[in-house]
Order: sequence, then C-alpha cells, then structure tokens
Amino acid sequence: MNASTKPIIEMKNIEKHFGSVIALAGVSVDVFPGECHCLLGDNGAGKSTFIKTMSGVHKPTAGEIFFEGKPLHFDRPRDAISAGIATVYQDLAMIPLMSVSRNFFMGNEPRRKVGPLSFFDHQTANDVTMEEMKKMGINLRGPDQAVGTLSGGERQTVAIARAVHFGAKVLILDEPTSALGVRQTSNVLATVDRVRKQGIAVVFITHNVRHAMAVGDQFTVLNRGKTLGTAKRGEVTPEELQDLMAGGQELATLEGSLGGTV
Repeated sequence: MNASTKPIIEMKNIEKHFGSVIALAGVSVDVFPGECHCLLGDNGAGKSTFIKTMSGVHKPTAGEIFFEGKPLHFDRPRDAISAGIATVYQDLAMIPLMSVSRNFFMGNEPRRKVGPLSFFDHQTANDVTMEEMKKMGINLRGPDQAVGTLSGGERQTVAIARAVHFGAKVLILDEPTSALGVRQTSNVLATVDRVRKQGIAVVFITHNVRHAMAVGDQFTVLNRGKTLGTAKRGEVTPEELQDLMAGGQELATLEGSLGGTV
C-alpha cells in the first residue's frame, strides 16, 4: 500500500439536517491517497448524504471538511470535480446508444481546428479511449462500440477510467458492484485495485461486506447517520463488520428478548 501519511480529505464532525431530519449526526472520516476507504451501511444509514456532502452536492449543517489540508467550501458539484473529487454514481450518467469514446469525453471533447472552424477530434478521442480502457484491463472491439453493448461491469470501468483520465485525486464509487454478477464484480474490484495503486484515494460505498473486504484498506460503518468508528484491514473480521452494520447491540438485545432464536 502506498498511502501517504497525510489524509487528502478530512471530514470532522459532519452533521447534515434536512429540516427536522438528521441524516448525519457528527461523522468524522479521514481518506488517504493510495487507499481504498470502504464506507459500509445498510439503506438509510446516511451513506448517500455523506458522499453528497463530500462531493459538494450538499453543504454540511455543521462540521468541517479539509481537502489537501485546506478548508473546503464547494458552492456546487462542478467545483469538487475541478478540485479532483470525482463521483461515479450507480446510474453512471451515460448514453447507451452513444459510442464509448463519445461517452468517455462527454463535456470534455477534444477539438481540432481547421482554419476558423473547430471540430470534435475523433481520432484523439478514439486513441485515448482505447488506451485508457486497455490500462484498466478492458479490450474494446473498437472505440465506436456503443456503451449499451457493454456489460454493467465494463460500463462501471468506463466511468472510472474517465474520472481517472480527467485528473481525479479522490474517486467516490457509489455501490459500484450492487447490480453485478460475480465475474463483473471481480472485474470492477480489480479496477478499484488498479486505481488505488496509482496513488488515487478511493471511497467505496457498499453494503456488501465481502466486496469491501476484497479491496478495502480502511472500513467505516455508518448506522443511522453516525459512524461506529474506523478499522484498518486486519483489525476487523467480516462478521464484525456485518454485525456493526446491522447495529450489533440491537441484535444482541433482540436475541435476548426472543430467547436466542434470531
């Protein structure tokens, strides 16, 4: 692991309220370059609010965020992207009928000038796309292949490769393996491993303990908007993580009241 000694992102006592609903109740997490930090929790644990606060979609109600040692104030998500924090959401924001290279460069199209006119530079886009996908272990039939013909795992990899190519220092992955089969999941986990080895910080949001254990360096469990602490690889077992996610104390109480039948 090539993690630096200083965190690239520090989230200190983050609270986020939506009216009377407290989505985050004082969460603190440090994310290091070259590490995969897994954020685990069941639905409703606060994972989505947490990543949206980290990536500039939501402003925290209380608490502080530091990025590369400086206080971070994003007015909008594009500010986060410019700083180097990229989020790959489950829905991927891709156009299935469009080619892989068009999707790869969407919003960042390379241009070629011919006299006073400017055109989309197909050749550059195609060459870069093929090269970047190859680095991630995917050999496309060709850059013009429609994104809709790729498997779910390959589409995830396109989105990850795109974020890395455009300068992500922190890559937030929102449940990247949730809808995938075993083989596609292992491909995405291998991609996460490649990205981490490039010195990029990865925040991997998941409710699947096995997937987290496969690539994680640090594990933070969220439960009802609170963090139950962070453990390093080797300090926690899959069973303990699962138990924390389920709210282990509540489960033990329930077992007691049901005479150990749970």
